[in-house]
Amino acid sequence: MTLVKTWLDQWPVFRQLTGSDPLGRGQAARSRKTEGITSRTATADRVVKSICPYCAVGCGQRVFVKDEQIVQIEGDPDSPISRGRLCPKGSASKQLVTSPTRVTTVKYRRPYGTEWEDLALDEAMEMIADRVLAAREKGWQDVDGDQRVNRTMGLASLGGATLDNEENYLMKKLYSAMGAIQIENQARI
Repeated sequence: MTLVKTWLDQWPVFRQLTGSDPLGRGQAARSRKTEGITSRTATADRVVKSICPYCAVGCGQRVFVKDEQIVQIEGDPDSPISRGRLCPKGSASKQLVTSPTRVTTVKYRRPYGTEWEDLALDEAMEMIADRVLAAREKGWQDVDGDQRVNRTMGLASLGGATLDNEENYLMKKLYSAMGAIQIENQARI
């Protein structure tokens, strides 16, 4: 009889019907195994606020970090945009940053090359800076007719839909400082 009583006490339906949890959403649904489980978010060292990288909505995310590794990404309930909710892509964004197949090096294919090669980030950034400066110089105009313009026609910017207002503001300042006049954002097109 004791064996049956022990077995019944372990059965969630019996605890639900005889205990103080008739809906089975609290203590009645918990097992010994459940009692020993700790969520990934509870053991995180810190929580970093971020923005979902996928679309232009700008949903807030809370990134849980333990030992400098991302352990969970959830919606940020403090975000006035998403109020803690994420779409399926945003909910799966942990895979974007922790996937073993994620490319973490700069891939470069030389002109007329047939193979991609890995470059160090510093080398790639230097190459980009050199090319930006060369394009700026090549397309520079001091005057247009008798009008002083001080501009370059060698650079343009088209911002993407995932950029927020602050990023667009900084891009506008950067490209204007370099003399570019073709500065646009996808949100207005």
